[in-house]
Amino acid sequence: MRFAGLDLHKQEIEAAIVDESGKLLHRERFACTREALEMFARKHLQNAQVAVEATFHTWPIVAILEPLVQEVVISNPLRTKAIAQAKIKTDKVDALVLAQLLRCDYLPRVWRPDAATQSLRRITTERANLTSDRTRIKNRIHAVLHQHLLTPPCADLFAAEGQVWLKKLELAPHWRANLDRLLEQLALIESQTEDLTQTQAERAFGDDEVKLLMSLPGVDFSVAQTLKAALGDITRFPTPQRAAAYLGLVPSTHQSGNHCYHGKITKQGRGHARWMLVQAAQHVSAHPGPLGVFFRRIAKKKNRNLAVVAAAHKLVLIAWHMLKNNEPYRYAQPATTQEKFARLRRRVGKRLPNGSRKGTPRPANYGSGVRTRAVASLDETYAANGLPALRSPAGGELTMLATHGVTDFAAAVRQAKRVPRKGDRALAPAQLQ
Repeated sequence: MRFAGLDLHKQEIEAAIVDESGKLLHRERFACTREALEMFARKHLQNAQVAVEATFHTWPIVAILEPLVQEVVISNPLRTKAIAQAKIKTDKVDALVLAQLLRCDYLPRVWRPDAATQSLRRITTERANLTSDRTRIKNRIHAVLHQHLLTPPCADLFAAEGQVWLKKLELAPHWRANLDRLLEQLALIESQTEDLTQTQAERAFGDDEVKLLMSLPGVDFSVAQTLKAALGDITRFPTPQRAAAYLGLVPSTHQSGNHCYHGKITKQGRGHARWMLVQAAQHVSAHPGPLGVFFRRIAKKKNRNLAVVAAAHKLVLIAWHMLKNNEPYRYAQPATTQEKFARLRRRVGKRLPNGSRKGTPRPANYGSGVRTRAVASLDETYAANGLPALRSPAGGELTMLATHGVTDFAAAVRQAKRVPRKGDRALAPAQLQ
């Protein structure tokens, strides 16, 4: 049996091959191309185990090697560094270390996502890159206006009114040409972002796990897909805290003797997923349920920034339980949740039937001139959107609801009701039945 370690780089690959006793058999450096990799594998890696570190182009290289070798092992570079840190670090040393760790079966391996998860990761990452490009172009347009001491006539510079103003703005020829180029780039990026968002929406509509995650407050289909792509198979995390640690949302810990210090979050794992969760957590601050109570308690005790990160951590913990038990969030607001799913349906051209069901009695305010609208219960909302049925809280969960004063809210979301339409006068309680 032979063991090979490949140190991957953009242009070149450093390889080291050892036998079962650890003796170095071959060392070579070759170009990082498909042809060179296949030639090296056929010549030196027949019936060999190969170790590589996870990096930006690991998966295409693994796909090339797998048919030609006995096994390909992908290592976690952070853990490998912790095990084999040395004063002298070169590509030759790195390749040999990988081979020796693989020989000793001491190589920390990473989870290998399936094809569907890899595809979802590519889509969510590409959309994040487009969003970043769009923000960069918008900032450059604002910079042009600041350099000319110009103030937009509208609150949203990039809405229809603002776009018309930008196109008619009189500037020196050089600045006008610069602004036109930026507007063209922005239009192209927004068009591509919209196309990719539509693709995401179509995939989300047919994905039960994504729809399950969408029941969380502040989590739309793009956030749900990003979280699912990052976590992959939820069963690989034995506890919810492991899932939060994987996304870098747990505090760093330094302990020695009787002293233990907890610092900032580790920020390991997929930074894009962590950023999306932090953005979703911003919406939790005004939520009337347990998540909102948790957010406001932390914000009052510490500050808002810490509360946002703590809420993002809490979202991951709840998401782990939801995916593991195949159950939607129990304390979502029915109207908000229904609108969230309605936006997704409108994007993919799917609509629920309008109007009341046959046999539904007229509301108590019928003929009074006061307009109301029906708000379905949370159970009805989930059933209409194909989500699993809710379970009733029990045990310690009931104690938590009572402790934080949200027992009435938990009961109210599971009851249908009627509320006044926007702009209409308030109704008496009897008229809302």
